[in-house]
Amino acid sequence: MVNIADSGGKHAPQEMEQFLPGDGTNNKYKIQPRKDVEQALASPDFDPFAERKVAHPTTDNETLTHLLKASLGTGILSMPIAFMYSGIVLGIFATIFTAFICTHCSYVLVKCAHKLYYKSRRTEMSFAEVAEVAFLNGPKWARGFAPVAKFSILFGLFLTYFGTCSVYTVIVAKNFEQVMEHWLGYEISLRLLISALLIPLILLSWIPNLKYLAPVSMVANLFMGLGLGITFYYLVMDLPPVTTREFANVSTIPAFFAITIFAMEAIGVVMPLENNMEKPRHFLGICGVLSQGMSGVTLIYMALGFLGYLRYGNATEESITLNLPVHEWPAQAVKVLIALAVYCTFGLQFYVCLEIVWDGIKDKCKKRPMLVNYVLRTVLVTAAVVLAVSVPTIAPFMGLIGAFCFS
Repeated sequence: MVNIADSGGKHAPQEMEQFLPGDGTNNKYKIQPRKDVEQALASPDFDPFAERKVAHPTTDNETLTHLLKASLGTGILSMPIAFMYSGIVLGIFATIFTAFICTHCSYVLVKCAHKLYYKSRRTEMSFAEVAEVAFLNGPKWARGFAPVAKFSILFGLFLTYFGTCSVYTVIVAKNFEQVMEHWLGYEISLRLLISALLIPLILLSWIPNLKYLAPVSMVANLFMGLGLGITFYYLVMDLPPVTTREFANVSTIPAFFAITIFAMEAIGVVMPLENNMEKPRHFLGICGVLSQGMSGVTLIYMALGFLGYLRYGNATEESITLNLPVHEWPAQAVKVLIALAVYCTFGLQFYVCLEIVWDGIKDKCKKRPMLVNYVLRTVLVTAAVVLAVSVPTIAPFMGLIGAFCFS
């Protein structure tokens, strides 16, 4: 390279140097690595995670348990029918794509929340509050839309999880219906069974907080694991050749995405889980709670969807447990275990609905807040059961919630 000098004998500035600030010295410029935004925003007198006060904080393992239960819910039982809509090969790639999008959205939500904690000097936020504060700290033209953003998310989340509670009620009733009809020898009204679940569901909804709900979630995980294990046993028996199933079905792929998003998405419980963590920073990261939970969940979803559709083909039911032979006791055990697991999961899904409504009315209930809170729990559960009695279906309900609410 030619060394160009000016008339005074000094080194002539090269093109890059003309755009760098100088201080008149000959020192070389050093390129510093970019600091993480959270670290850059950190203030020595404010640490949102140290300042956070949680009455009953959850450990990483307890949070992972809740996340697994929220993601590995009853929607997984409908993955075989989702594969029927997509095709057996296209379904694998579409499941991976959906899982990546769902995990990325949850990651971005929590990452934004951590940054906004420092900017707003708050220690915790809900999903809707993250959107509101983000708009308030955004461009001037967007700040006026902050209340609209908050209300839209609250409304969408409430519809999503309220509808999910109703779907769960139908799944519990349908699994019990098959077993009871087999042993009693006569048909039982599905709507009557759904109505009979009202009192047990109300009692479950009265569990006060996530700390006490953790053992229930662990029991649900155990029941779901046992039920899925026996289900896989049935699915791998007498499998037909893969060539007998459709590889790709683009015309009905929207139905696949609607059901899969409903089954896999748990973004509504992400912020409540993070807000209740003892160590919130452990939620993110390559080996964080979110990554650990979603990695395992994705593999199980693909396996069940693939094997379920391969085993039963176009005869696949809305819930794969309904395909199992009811006259065999292992299949009966699956139906009971899945029904109990879904019942236990109801509490976690209901917690999201309760928090949304309670946050909107708690400031108006100063006299007897605990009484009002438990009355609200009872009313919401009753409304969910009434909706389930009115529309006792699974797949269409899942598709509507996944396509309209989660998206």
